Amino acid sequence: MDAGSYSASSNKKQSRCPLQEQFLQRKNSRDNLDRFIPNRSAMDFDYAHYMLTEGRKGKENPSVSSPSREAYRKQLAETFNMNRTRILAFKNKPPTPVEAIPNEIASVQQNKTAKPRRYIPQTSERTLDAPDIMDDYYLNLLDWGRSNVLSIALGGTVYLWDASDGATSELVTVDEENGPVTSVKWAPDGQHIAVGLNNSEVQLWDTTANRLLRTLKGGHRSRVGVLDWNNHILTTGGMDGQIINNDVRIRNPIVDTYQGHHQEVCGLKWSASGQQLASGGNDNLLHIWDRSMASSNSTTQWLHRLEDHTAAVKALAWCPFQGNLLASGGGGSDRCIKFWNTHTGACLNSIDTGSQVCSLLWNKNERELLSSHGFTQNQLTLWKYPSMVKVAELTGHTSRVLFMAQSPDGCTVASAAGDETLRFWNVFGTPEVAKPAPKANPEPFAHLNRGIR
Repeated sequence: MDAGSYSASSNKKQSRCPLQEQFLQRKNSRDNLDRFIPNRSAMDFDYAHYMLTEGRKGKENPSVSSPSREAYRKQLAETFNMNRTRILAFKNKPPTPVEAIPNEIASVQQNKTAKPRRYIPQTSERTLDAPDIMDDYYLNLLDWGRSNVLSIALGGTVYLWDASDGATSELVTVDEENGPVTSVKWAPDGQHIAVGLNNSEVQLWDTTANRLLRTLKGGHRSRVGVLDWNNHILTTGGMDGQIINNDVRIRNPIVDTYQGHHQEVCGLKWSASGQQLASGGNDNLLHIWDRSMASSNSTTQWLHRLEDHTAAVKALAWCPFQGNLLASGGGGSDRCIKFWNTHTGACLNSIDTGSQVCSLLWNKNERELLSSHGFTQNQLTLWKYPSMVKVAELTGHTSRVLFMAQSPDGCTVASAAGDETLRFWNVFGTPEVAKPAPKANPEPFAHLNRGIR
């Protein structure tokens, strides 16, 4: 089990405004200047003595110097490398490079355009305050929608932060008897958002009209800590171990129920095809469910039950370039990232990261995976796939990095931690060519007004 602690808003200082940018004082550019100190081992003292004594005589007595003598002196200086103007040396000369590759091969290789190595900033490009955020491993309190609006739950309030202009707005504040907010998830259209609550209910909001559309009740018996969308199907996972598919278009929304976890469900992710669902729980189990096997009449049987993790499985991420590849991360006593073939259920690789794995995100433009961690470094680690060589480690958070969300263009990652900060990292770079997205149904709520009762 991975301990999660609830931070009550009543114990927090109210002087801090949520989602306000933190400005860090930079050091003066004149600080830490140093002197230039000559390097004695790199100096030619004989030449220095000559230049300070004999070398000046010809210039000081030009009358005794004939044109032929002057020409002879210049030729002699060139021969013995005495045309140098500097006496002091501050560093050793680099060694003469050895030509290991013939000129013909080198010229051919230079003609090939080599891809430049991407620069990855080691510090966050922006930091916002996130007071009252719950330091609870099992919750999912951060998401970035298709409309470039980021949602974050701070205590009992859901805030929206528009990444295009930095504007902040409050969507909803729930009562203490119903809250706090335990999960948030944008719908595929980027307009509607689902909000899970501590009292087992799920609210569905229209953010453009700032209006509550409906409340899903009766499905779960305790808090709803994780949500995910599959077109018009909202999948919810609760502390009761249940996973429920809700069709938000109809009066009685529950259409499927998945029962396989014995403890709280803290990870849910639908594959890009919408055919497979991955779920992770505090019982250390990872399940793969096939939508074609779903049944409204009876409990759906899992496709694979994977028991390799030795701690809670919260971090889940489907690979964007290989549809049947899933990455999963284990909690504090497991610390591993595992890769699965979800068609066969085989574990393809396992990497011990050395710390609690809280969240996973794939790079949409490169074969890379980003993980966020807890004690001891509270870092974000960028891995090259499939070699799993570390590309970069991003530090700045002072508490475990519980939540990550990716911008719609796939370039920027937002991370939220128990240190009550929300940080933005330009870790995935800029895509080379913007590929047109395949046409899909962007509005799963076309018949929502008719279906909601």
